[in-house]
Amino acid sequence: MTIDLPVIWFAIIVFATLMYIVMDGFDLGVGILFPFIRDKHDRDVMVNSVAPIWDGNETWLVLGGAGLFGAFPLAYAVIADALTIPLVVMLLGLIFRGVAFEFRFKATESHRAFWDKSFIVGSILATFAQGVVGGRGGERFFRWKGEPLAVRSLTG
Repeated sequence: MTIDLPVIWFAIIVFATLMYIVMDGFDLGVGILFPFIRDKHDRDVMVNSVAPIWDGNETWLVLGGAGLFGAFPLAYAVIADALTIPLVVMLLGLIFRGVAFEFRFKATESHRAFWDKSFIVGSILATFAQGVVGGRGGERFFRWKGEPLAVRSLTG
């Protein structure tokens, strides 16, 4: 029996991506729901509910991206080229959200509103960009009335 490394790496990348979607989806949801919660105590409870696991969630995204780069460089090049703008927007949103999340705890009351709004904007921006990446990447695999939505191939 031989070990097929591309299949193993594909499974690792899919697993890492699914773990990121599930685990960071909760954090993104907290950020998106933030503008609808006005009470300071309730906002603190929301943020404190994700604080213990906050830093580990993006690790899954890094593992998926690095695994794709290392195991399938051609696919990485095609995907990165086709999705440069939404991927950069997603990363900027994630960075902005992370900075706002950390600074929110250290901010004075006069600056806390700014960091709350930054957390909201970063969460919405990252979520929107992830939807664009998922929609743009997924359209290559779907068909409409028997015709492919995109005729380009990712095989190189």
